[in-house]
Amino acid sequence: MDISLNIERLENHLLEACINNERWAQKEIYEHFYAQMLGVCMRYSNNSIDAQDILHDGFIKVFRHIAKYKKGTSLQAWMKRLMINTAIDYYRKKTRRRTEEITEAFRLDSKEADAISKVSEKEILGFIQMLTPTYRMVFNLYIIEGYSHKEIGTIMGIKESTSRSNLVKARVKLKELILTNTNYGKK
Repeated sequence: MDISLNIERLENHLLEACINNERWAQKEIYEHFYAQMLGVCMRYSNNSIDAQDILHDGFIKVFRHIAKYKKGTSLQAWMKRLMINTAIDYYRKKTRRRTEEITEAFRLDSKEADAISKVSEKEILGFIQMLTPTYRMVFNLYIIEGYSHKEIGTIMGIKESTSRSNLVKARVKLKELILTNTNYGKK
């Protein structure tokens, strides 16, 4: 019981210090959450350099808006949401939106249903990063973050049907990348 109270007091002390722009506290939070938030940013970027840009912009937002954080909620979840929003902003700045409507659905069948389980997490992340920015954004928001197509449409300024279309195309492209760049697609 004393441990949880001490941790809560420590977190409150860190948050108050961050609100007062004390660098030592910002450094403490940055170092503690760096790896977790970098992982989030990597999913939304083309490469590690873009991920670092998103991460640093995200931490700037974290420290700029730390006073808006509601104590008692998950600091990690709040920061993750800011990182995702920063990635979306980065995407909007860096790319032109080019989306296409789909007229027919693609069926995703694999002769080797278990192929994905044989691909490492690092390889999957690399394949996700090979997707176009639009496909990658829709894929991450829908598959990883759990947004609905309606929410994705609102976030990205596209139609709900376009979000669905881009997800199908992202899945097809991922399947193609996995099968052509691993031994699982070769006989």
